[in-house]
Order: sequence, then structure tokens, then C-alpha cells
Amino acid sequence: MMPDTLCPDDDTVRPTHVVVDLAQLAANMTAVRQQVGETKVMAIVKANAYGHGLIRVATHLLAKGADYLGVALYEEGILLRQAGITAPILVMGGIVSEQIPLFLKHDLTITTSSVDKLHLIDQAAATLGVTARVHLKIDTGMERIGIHYYSADRLLEASLHCPQIMVEGIYSHFANADSADLGHARLQLQRFLDVCSFYEKRGLPMPLRHIANSAAILQLPESHLDLVRPGIMLYGYYPSADCLRSVVVKPALTWKSRVVYFKVLHSNTPVSYGSTWQTDHAVRLVTVPVGYGDGYFRILSNKAEVIIRGQRHPVVGRVCMDQLMVNLEWGTAYNGDEVILLGDSLSADALAAWAGTISYEILTHINSRVPRVYLC
Repeated sequence: MMPDTLCPDDDTVRPTHVVVDLAQLAANMTAVRQQVGETKVMAIVKANAYGHGLIRVATHLLAKGADYLGVALYEEGILLRQAGITAPILVMGGIVSEQIPLFLKHDLTITTSSVDKLHLIDQAAATLGVTARVHLKIDTGMERIGIHYYSADRLLEASLHCPQIMVEGIYSHFANADSADLGHARLQLQRFLDVCSFYEKRGLPMPLRHIANSAAILQLPESHLDLVRPGIMLYGYYPSADCLRSVVVKPALTWKSRVVYFKVLHSNTPVSYGSTWQTDHAVRLVTVPVGYGDGYFRILSNKAEVIIRGQRHPVVGRVCMDQLMVNLEWGTAYNGDEVILLGDSLSADALAAWAGTISYEILTHINSRVPRVYLC
């Protein structure tokens, strides 16, 4: 794993690296805050903070007003705790029983959606002499994890009889809040509110209710409730082409490399593995030290473009594990010239269109051997 740095001019930084603009992340957080008012904000930092760097981004977002952090895995939560972060951390993924003592040891908030897991958490907490913080997960139409909304009362009732458990929150997740048609999202919201009425009917304190992801923050203000969970929008992207741009956010990440080799190719010269591209006239070609081993997808071969000296140029031949080639035609470039892989006019959405995927996958696949450089 490459070390992160705060100095963009450090000569020891690998030519292929990511630059994260912390000021832009802060601006995106402020924009979310303005949209949701007094509602609490859980910054979602799973998957290495969507490729931006878990520890540095989580620390920064907390400093800029996040109330909670959300991760997918308990390992991510432990890394945050080991970095000295004391803020509440919700682990949103499903758990196996052997993990429960680790959650409790590191004061991680547990997602649970079954009566059996609830009892196991209660027993483990009693053994350790602690109180477990739990958020109950309700499935209102995603069919991933969570107890079905029509069976949820038995889970909520069981939680009242677990003395070592504090039910801090109750939540669900939208399947289609990024769609132009919000009918299904509104149905999910109503199902969730119906489940939450359990507490009102019994005169019990209401746990933190949360269901709004980035798309719902943008499109369904009635879903903001007590807490929202912004993810992709914190990093400057919108969930889908159909989603309203009701909040202005901008990308915070630029992926860069440098030219390491220049050559002139004659006509009818094949390039890279499989000879999937070849010249039909003489061209100038440069090699860039980045490949699918860094998370630059192989499917981008002969599709993607990069920016060199302010001009777009196509990636030609198959992307290799550690290198790719760029056709300059008869443009100019020199060894050491900067290459923009993602950033400026090349957004993650653009790369996603070439790769047949979504911006989330482009960002989260920039792997750990690519160092992150942070601009304050």
C-alpha cells in the first residue's frame, strides 16, 4: 500500500496518484447541510471513502460538521477507531455472530435485522459488561438485508426486552430514489413510517429514523427525517442522470499520471496485447504508468480518453496491468508531462459511460497502490 501525503509537490510521490481537494469536500458537506437544515448528517465513508481515502476524509468531514460516520464493514470501523476517531460509527452491512464482540470492543454501532442476532448482541454485551448501540434495519422494498416491514413489529418488540441493548436508530434504504418516477420510493417511505409508528403507539421515545441517501436528499425532502446519509454527493457526483440537481456539488478527486515514454510508430503497427488496435499511418505514441492493477479498467481499452497538455487523446491498445498507451497523432508531449486520467472535463461519469458502469464503481476501484495527495 502506498503512503498518503499532504504535499502535492513531493518528488517521492508515485507519478500515478490521486489528488483530493479537501476544500471541495467541505463545500459539498456545507451544501448538504444547507439542504437538510437541522437534520443530522451521517457521512458515508465506506469503500475507502468512495476511493478518496478513508481516514483523511472521515476526519475532515467530521471537522466540517458530520455527526456520524457510516461504513459497510466492521474492519473499516476498526481502522477509524485505530486512527483516534471517537464519533459514532454505524456499520451498515450484515454481520456474523463471531464479529459481535469486535463491534462491542471498538464501540461500533451494529445493524441488526433479526431477533436471533438481537439476542446474540444482548448476550455478548452482558458478557463484556457494556451496552451495545444498535440500529434496526427494515426492508421496505430493497430485498437486501433488513426484516420485512410487515414483520418488523416482532423485531422492535424483542428489542424492548434486551437490557444490554440501546436502540439508537431505525432505518431503511431506498431502491429507486434516483429515478424520475418516485412512486416506489414514496411507497418505501410510507412503509418505513408505518413501522416507526410502533414507538408512537406505545408512548416510547423514537429512535433516530433514517432512510435518505444522496438521491433522497436531492429529490425527497419529506424523507430527511432525523438523519440523512449522503454518499456519492459528498464526493461531487449525482446518483443518476435522472436525479434532480437540487444541490450544487462538485468532484473533489483528480486522478493523474505522467508520460514515461514517447515513440513514433510506423503505419500498420499493432499496439499492446492481442493487437486490438493498429496504426494505419505514422503516429506519435506515449506510455503512461497506470493500468488495471491500479483500478483503471481494462474495458476502457480503445474507448477512453486522457488529457495531455490540455488536449484529449485516445487510449489505444489493451490497457495492461501497469501501463497504457495513448495516441497523440501528431500532437506534442514530452516525458514527464502530466496526464489527467480523471478530472477536469473527464468526469467519473464519462469514464463510467465508456466502461458501461456507474461513477460509484469508477471511484471505488482506484485501489490502494495509488497514493492519495490531499490539498487543504
